[in-house]
Amino acid sequence: MERRGRSMKAPGTLAAQQSPTGFRRERRASMFEKEAYAQILKERLKESSHDVLYVEPPFDDSIAEINKEWKSSMAKFRFANTYRMEPLRKFQAHSVETKVQQILTDTLKEIKYDEKLFSHLSLELSDLILSAVKDFAYQRYKLIIKVLFIQKSGQAINVASRWIWDAAWDTWVAAKHETETYVALALVFGLYCE
Repeated sequence: MERRGRSMKAPGTLAAQQSPTGFRRERRASMFEKEAYAQILKERLKESSHDVLYVEPPFDDSIAEINKEWKSSMAKFRFANTYRMEPLRKFQAHSVETKVQQILTDTLKEIKYDEKLFSHLSLELSDLILSAVKDFAYQRYKLIIKVLFIQKSGQAINVASRWIWDAAWDTWVAAKHETETYVALALVFGLYCE
């Protein structure tokens, strides 16, 4: 009786290793052998590499100057986080209101209602009010200014604004200038940003 074990070869294994011509076929390299792994990687890299041609676009001086100006205007200062949750100085609504009221009175004291004039005047007034409120130097407050001109013709009007509001730090101011032909309303919103 023959003993069969792991060391014994099955009768047809030698024929499986030989090719039909009688020569032995070479075994494919395993990827776990160091030399074979390096060879496999080299072959894969050869197959995946592509030549990329780069052509520099033609720039004239005017485009280069515009690019420099654009980059310099986009540059911002970076500050470290202060983790401040409240302003150093709270937005003083009363002082802002008196300043805005004074601007409205001085600018509009002798102007009659004209819708073409008021479309430009509202932009000029909002810029003037914004620069005046910025002079108070409230830090970390975003300022939103709305200037409305309403013709008096016996009608009623309601003006409404909606914001996400922090009641502790955000506030708003309204100033009104009234004549026989129109009403000018200026709204200033001071929104604290952490």
